[in-house]
Amino acid sequence: MTKKRPVGIEEEFLVVDLETRRLTPLAESMLERLPDEGFSAELQRSVVETNSTPMEDLGDVRTEIVRLRQALVSAGEPLGVGVIASGTTPITGIEGYTFTPGERYEYLSESYRFLAHEQLICGAQVHVEIDDRDVAVLAAQRVEAWLPPLLALSASSPYWMDEDSGYASSRALTWQRWPTAGPLGPFADAAEYDRTAEDLVASGVIEDRGMVYFDLRLSAHVPTVEMRICDSCPLADDVVLLAGLFRALMTRETQAVERGEPPVGEQRLALLRAANWRAARDGLEGDLLSPVTSRPEPAPRLITGMLEELRPTLEELGDWEIVSELADAALRRGSSASRQRGAYAVNGKSQDAVDLLLAETRQR
Repeated sequence: MTKKRPVGIEEEFLVVDLETRRLTPLAESMLERLPDEGFSAELQRSVVETNSTPMEDLGDVRTEIVRLRQALVSAGEPLGVGVIASGTTPITGIEGYTFTPGERYEYLSESYRFLAHEQLICGAQVHVEIDDRDVAVLAAQRVEAWLPPLLALSASSPYWMDEDSGYASSRALTWQRWPTAGPLGPFADAAEYDRTAEDLVASGVIEDRGMVYFDLRLSAHVPTVEMRICDSCPLADDVVLLAGLFRALMTRETQAVERGEPPVGEQRLALLRAANWRAARDGLEGDLLSPVTSRPEPAPRLITGMLEELRPTLEELGDWEIVSELADAALRRGSSASRQRGAYAVNGKSQDAVDLLLAETRQR
């Protein structure tokens, strides 16, 4: 069996008032009721983040995700607030636009202006451990063509500023406005990646390397590749699915790099961006662009095909059964964006979509 690389998860959650269903700036009050380890503030005071302990077994990853979520729920209830794991919220409210105090957040507000003010968005980030940074940067560039299906699986942000955006992931479009967001590379090795990160800091466009927001990035502090393209997912099972798929992709492409095999998959920047846009617009309910041909295919068929291509790697990792079951379930129920729209359509009330998100986020 191929050695399993540890996986770590970061999740961002929107804090909502349980009575009004609107965003509320009480993340700091929640954090006062939680341990320091595993929980942190974000730019907006209506957003809170969790950070899991890296683990090899996907079952353990799920247990850790649920544990952190339940801690958030327990911390919020006495304050009359709940948390939702979604890229955006169906109901915003002006009170949600409140910056967290601190020098870094003041810098972001002053430097990026409306770009910082609109960041009421939440993502799910997956870290996979890879020791060799040269191999990591090459493998990550080969994986990029396969990220749009993962974005589609995570799509949970149909609403923007209290209106239906027409997209499955409005968060993905909002996030792309950052000056360093988007596809990685091209980079020949880790040294070129590091020089580019240093030049971006020296340019004054970003303050530090933590603001290198590529869809895939190398950590400056730990030996991991981080995937940053996905929306936060209401269901813990979908986060585990993303983690399993991303680890399999990185494992397959790392092995291919080490064997000197040519890449399989689109690597042209324009087509990578087009594929990401298509996934953000349609989610699981439309067509995605094939990572190999860049031609449209129905999302379920493309994802099922990707899963079969990954099967040998998933079986080597011992992950085939859990990942294939989670993928089948995700495709059967459709994207969170579609489920939110369905909840809204019953009575024409945004509160019903928020209630759905609250219920799914606290599922064990």
